Amino acid sequence: MSWLAPLLLTPLLGQEQPPANAPEFGGSSPIGLVVILLLFIALFFLIRSMNKHLRKVPPSFDPPKQADTDGSNNADSGEP
Repeated sequence: MSWLAPLLLTPLLGQEQPPANAPEFGGSSPIGLVVILLLFIALFFLIRSMNKHLRKVPPSFDPPKQADTDGSNNADSGEP
């Protein structure tokens, strides 16, 4: 089975490459520019949405401390 790969790839590898100064070599298309611009627009909206969600996050996830108004000692308060 290992002899099959070189036989199949030889016609592809033996083809001549176009010259470097040919117009189709290394050129970018306007479609590529549109795709890049759409990606930047999507990134802008994703960052804006992330900032909106991060503003809703509380500064601390610790439970709020409640004042002991009845004067009794609560054993599960965690304070010494």
